[in-house]
Amino acid sequence: MKLWRNRIRHSTLGRNTLWTLLGQGSRLLIQGACFVLIARSLGAANYGAFVGAVALVAIVAPFATWGFGNLLVQNVARDPAVFSEWWGNGLLMSVVSGAVLLGIVAGTSHFLMPAKVSIGLVLLVASSDLLAARVTDLACLAFQGMERMGWTANINIGFSALRLAGAIVAICAWHHPSAIEWAMFYCAASFISAAFSVLVVIWMLGAPKPNIRSMISGLADGFHFATGLSAQTIYNDLDKTMLSRLSTLDATGIYAAAYRFIDVAFLPVRSLLWSASPAFFRAGKDGIQATVAYVKRLLPKAVVYGVVVFAALNISAPFLPRILGMEYARSVDALRWLALIPLIRIIHTFYSDALSGAGYQKLRMMLQVFVAFANFLMNLWVIPAYSWRGAVWSSLASDFLLLVAVVSATIVLSREANPKPVVQGYALEPPLE
Repeated sequence: MKLWRNRIRHSTLGRNTLWTLLGQGSRLLIQGACFVLIARSLGAANYGAFVGAVALVAIVAPFATWGFGNLLVQNVARDPAVFSEWWGNGLLMSVVSGAVLLGIVAGTSHFLMPAKVSIGLVLLVASSDLLAARVTDLACLAFQGMERMGWTANINIGFSALRLAGAIVAICAWHHPSAIEWAMFYCAASFISAAFSVLVVIWMLGAPKPNIRSMISGLADGFHFATGLSAQTIYNDLDKTMLSRLSTLDATGIYAAAYRFIDVAFLPVRSLLWSASPAFFRAGKDGIQATVAYVKRLLPKAVVYGVVVFAALNISAPFLPRILGMEYARSVDALRWLALIPLIRIIHTFYSDALSGAGYQKLRMMLQVFVAFANFLMNLWVIPAYSWRGAVWSSLASDFLLLVAVVSATIVLSREANPKPVVQGYALEPPLE
């Protein structure tokens, strides 16, 4: 224990990962309590309606900041002096882009969602997740870029605590609230958190000073980040929206409940990647080989964790109905099928971050869009035929396809960056040092 304490004390990555794990872990514990309360009080059908609305909004949510949160981390990690400029750019883009997307979602939800999901529910969820929650995320990214993860943890905990308080009040007021009644408290909590987060960043790091010229120059790179994140959301969450439309809300609730545990299991790896993001961008100044070398330092232990998670989820799956209620009994099989996803996701996410850090975000985006489109086509076939089981199989296939694509691209780019000398048609091995 003394050895590990000393390692963490002298390692920025170790401290930041610990803070991020604490913040996101506490956030997920609080969200877990909120999830159990809401899932039990709403029932599978109402919960499925709410999740369907959340999944629809999540597809376009990355465009609410147009990728300027990632640009904030990238630019500040390389030069902290530009913080105020990119913090201001991110806030301005969040307001403008979020408002535009809110109108688009409101106008299209009637065609994309079943009639049982009201426009009021979609508007409340969209206002929360396209405006308020994105500002809160931007504040977290501001502290991430400056590698001050303690405040990121505080914001994450506060955000989730407010939503839990909203869930408790909603249940006390209605006992069995409807999806739209819960969405009102969900939205209110998000806006309170956003206001608090902005004030904390201004107090700790400085006021926003947007620069229109740098905003315009960053639109292309921001689009690549936003499109990649949206594609990622599509192959993670589109199946929930399509389940609500092509199958039943009951099936959506069953599948979403099982998938929730996959998100929880991925938390420690997400914390590590979040903390390592500035280092990826700094290493990327030396090219793809530098970021791949950084991946090879971090990946082995993460893979071991993925294997342990696979076993743990399979063993603990039968306890799921005892936690959520017997109407979620079929989530046991869904969770066992999905248990392989964290291991697959660990590998392709590490290599994807290697691409982004080295400046290949456009390539990463293209691969993610390809997988998202493949996921959509698979869902059109398997969900009507196999309901939530089809969604499970489609998720597994999509993550594995992305793993193959990203790792292959990274290997090819690394070899092109350091080609072997050729003499008379034969490649020469480099001399041993």
